[in-house]
Amino acid sequence: MAQQFVNSKICPGKVVVFIKPTCPYCRKTQEILRQLPFKEGLLEFVDITACGNTDEIQDYLQQLTGARTVPRVFIGKECIGGCSDLIALQEKGELQSRLKQIGALQ
Repeated sequence: MAQQFVNSKICPGKVVVFIKPTCPYCRKTQEILRQLPFKEGLLEFVDITACGNTDEIQDYLQQLTGARTVPRVFIGKECIGGCSDLIALQEKGELQSRLKQIGALQ
């Protein structure tokens, strides 16, 4: 169930972030990404606490990405990591070019 749920969210051309609403790193990630000009429907925040199987989802994210912490940021099918990884990409000036590569920005 958790594997199917996670895999159904991750797709090419879209940015998906698995979050917990109470997590400060998740809120910071949302703040950074919401400032960018995404095309309609190509940025999705998935609240894993709303699913009822949070632990299973985090266990599967660990298998998939090597970490079970949130946020888990996927640019297309690739997990770039969490909040600090997103900030590092942004600071290197690579975030927008990565998002343009998958066609997510206006």
